[in-house]
Amino acid sequence: MTAFVRFRDRSDAGRQLAQHLLPYRAEAPLVLGLPRGGVVVAYEIAQALQAPLGVLVACKIGAPQQPELAIGAVAPGGIAFFYAHALHALGITPEEARQLARQAQQELERRMQRYQGNQPLPEVRNRTVIVVDDGLATGATALAAVRALRLQQPRRIVLAAGVCAPETAEMLETEVDDLVCVAMPEDFVAVGQWYEDFRPVSDEEVMALLEAARRWNPPNRAE
Repeated sequence: MTAFVRFRDRSDAGRQLAQHLLPYRAEAPLVLGLPRGGVVVAYEIAQALQAPLGVLVACKIGAPQQPELAIGAVAPGGIAFFYAHALHALGITPEEARQLARQAQQELERRMQRYQGNQPLPEVRNRTVIVVDDGLATGATALAAVRALRLQQPRRIVLAAGVCAPETAEMLETEVDDLVCVAMPEDFVAVGQWYEDFRPVSDEEVMALLEAARRWNPPNRAE
């Protein structure tokens, strides 16, 4: 049994993660949270690093009868993928997969409009970008997000999460320049088990945090 003690909530996870990320403060990073829960964690990191905060929207593709089970994900820039083993295990046909991807793309577009609206996208080219989530279970959404981000040619991509499944960490380490997690417990089952308070985060909470961050650190501030 791991000795890791659960986080009180996502803000607590963000404060703990920030301590591991302090060396990146000198690189004037951009912090991007994965909505919704990742934005709460990212807000604390952005404050600690005195960095601008934004969102990086990606949407998981859920299994037909188990929508919470991620079998793939979509992200901006035409990024879409499925875990081949999941399609095989669930008997999902190519046409069913295409339909699931279309539905996820529609949700992606809704979220991008909801969270970003007319706000300009942060400039990431030749910049260190820290992508943040509350936890990484299958890693599908994070994987799609960092692949979309890579298309914009950042100098460095750092993926940070409060807790991560060890096998997922091994997979994601090949996709980013640095992976930072407070804990990678061997007895990982689900992200929520490592939080005392893991209540759902609303769109309104996400937008309130982004607005608060804009007041103290505009996203495209000259560094």
